[in-house]
Amino acid sequence: MAAEIHSRPQSSRPVLLNKIEGHSDAVNAAVLIPKEDGVITVSEDRTIRVWLKRDSGQYWPSIYHTVSSPCSCMSYHHDSRRIFIGQDNGAIVEFLLSEDFNKMNHVKTYPAHQNRVSDMVFSLESEWVVSTGHDKSVSWMCTQSGSMLGRHYFDSWASCLQYDNDTQHVFIGDHSGQITLLKLERQTYSTVTTLKGHEGSIGALWWDPVQRLLFSGASDHSVIMWDIGGRKGRTLLLQGHHERVQAVRYLQLTRQLVSCSADGGVTVWNMDTPREEAPQWLDSDSCQKCEQPFFWNVKQMWDSKTIGLRQHHCRKCGKAVCGKCSSKRTTYPVMGFEFQVRVCDTCYDTVKDEDRTALATFHEGKHNIAFMDMDPSRGLMVTCGSDRVIKIWDMTQVVGCSIATGFSPR
Repeated sequence: MAAEIHSRPQSSRPVLLNKIEGHSDAVNAAVLIPKEDGVITVSEDRTIRVWLKRDSGQYWPSIYHTVSSPCSCMSYHHDSRRIFIGQDNGAIVEFLLSEDFNKMNHVKTYPAHQNRVSDMVFSLESEWVVSTGHDKSVSWMCTQSGSMLGRHYFDSWASCLQYDNDTQHVFIGDHSGQITLLKLERQTYSTVTTLKGHEGSIGALWWDPVQRLLFSGASDHSVIMWDIGGRKGRTLLLQGHHERVQAVRYLQLTRQLVSCSADGGVTVWNMDTPREEAPQWLDSDSCQKCEQPFFWNVKQMWDSKTIGLRQHHCRKCGKAVCGKCSSKRTTYPVMGFEFQVRVCDTCYDTVKDEDRTALATFHEGKHNIAFMDMDPSRGLMVTCGSDRVIKIWDMTQVVGCSIATGFSPR
């Protein structure tokens, strides 16, 4: 069911170590088992499987369990060996894995949602399971009693979440492109703020509780870093994908961000370098360079007897400009633009060659990546998606030797 590809990396690219096949439908989540050569997967084919690496180098399922409804997401807590499975019917099922990962016992079933569960997090500290669903809600349930503690509804599908154990704050991304921050209590909650910056549905979130940074990936092909701990509203826009971003993971030790997209793109961002915020786009009725009217500025077009022009924006200064005054394109990685973008002619002249040096590396996963998990201590990454294939990668040559040695590059 699985073939061993390489034993050790030979270049500064992700190296495919193993490819696991055997599912009959899309694999929605795959999690690496810490300190074990094992992977847990859940799939649309209604199966939960635990794959362990044998002496032959191949992965074979030590657990093959079928549930009543397609499995949409998973949360695994290794220290307690508790696993929570979200299903298409809105239920969450809890299992307890044996120490040798050869048995799995049912613990509870939670009636969390009225529709498909899109994401969930289990908190051992709170003894809560917090989940989002296609019923446009986030719910939190007590894992001791199995009872519902609270629920909050949104205007659109809630697609993903991240939870801060220390403060009991939860970040929820939805299909409208917004991220809502809630403070949860045992029987109540309060809305803290709403983060707006994406132009497409949120596909993935990652919360770093050490630096208090939130990372979001969306269908607008971009990633945004939200500096929550700085309390100044600072955001960094990162554009280095050609398709919707469906997985993000921040490696706090090496200050690197790994993001994956639907076309198989894997981008590794260097976040340990000074970066600039992208400017807000300015509004204007005429070009802020040559003062020619835009096509909706009827009065100025009539007065000057000219035809209105289409409005564009310079990505470096944010000014509203016409096509003639923004004829140049350039990369500008310090502002997150790893691909060429429109800039006004004035800004183009200020960009030096060293300013175009890439601050990210780009790799190819060669399959649709709907979910990604990493084990930083071993430099491993697992990816899965709609092609029903699970891939295990060696990332040690991509994300730095600090993963293998335990020391930061600084």
